Amino acid sequence: METTAQSDVGQIRRLVLKHVRDAFVDDGRIDRQWQQLNYYGRPDLGRAIAEYDRFVGLLKDLGADVVFLPKDESVTMDSLYPRDAAIPTDKGVILCSMGKADRRTEPAAVAALLRKIDVPIAGAISGTGRIEGGDVTWLRRKTLAVGRGYRTNDEGIRQLRELLGDGIELVVVPLPHWRGPADVFHLMSMISPVAEDLAVVYSPLLPVPFREFLLARGIGLVEVPDEEFESMGCNVLAVAPRICLLRTGNPKTRERLAAAGVEVHEFAGDEICGRGAGGPTCLTRPLSRVI
Repeated sequence: METTAQSDVGQIRRLVLKHVRDAFVDDGRIDRQWQQLNYYGRPDLGRAIAEYDRFVGLLKDLGADVVFLPKDESVTMDSLYPRDAAIPTDKGVILCSMGKADRRTEPAAVAALLRKIDVPIAGAISGTGRIEGGDVTWLRRKTLAVGRGYRTNDEGIRQLRELLGDGIELVVVPLPHWRGPADVFHLMSMISPVAEDLAVVYSPLLPVPFREFLLARGIGLVEVPDEEFESMGCNVLAVAPRICLLRTGNPKTRERLAAAGVEVHEFAGDEICGRGAGGPTCLTRPLSRVI
């Protein structure tokens, strides 16, 4: 067994969260921000807190050591989704530069926490470079996929490649226009690894070369049906190989995961996932895993 930051499927040891009560704060903040941030609806704070506490309880029950980001007036409600602000590597964390302008202050807030808990920072995407963590996923310890879309640009990918250094295979995946620049569409909107040889995917949006790449690498595909794409059936958090968290409301995806030998833990996410279009991977930023 070995501890690494370069996995999205190993047993989670430590991860960063932002509690919904510290991201949403109060009804006034919600009223001021939810439309500006392009949420699909106004979150209900009380229900969101109840959903989030259940979510955190599942993570802790499954062995994760949770570190919470503090309340911070410099960031918005979107700080609920800390994955997007940072990319862990074995050299240290790479701080992102957010494609969504309202989120540009989040990497600095995450960096302050990382320094406090003695997690090294390997570098940061800067200048005109843009990368969000939802566009980045480790397929294997030495293989990183990055989506090139509206939130992640060529300059960001160039800087990421430079910061990663030699020895890391970087697979660039062109993302579809889908609903345009204002929509939340990341690479992990259409793929979530759940083991080194298994991933949940929505194939209608997967570029053919990338889908062929996955199959050629021996990665089996759990296909999300059309009717469960919008309910984030494709956004699945692996807490260990073949053990995952899935938002309720995706029964066919759950059945297909179970048929592939995956243990599924469900949580209600209407307020914390559905309103801001962020599933369980978005809600978490794992820092280290055991493989």
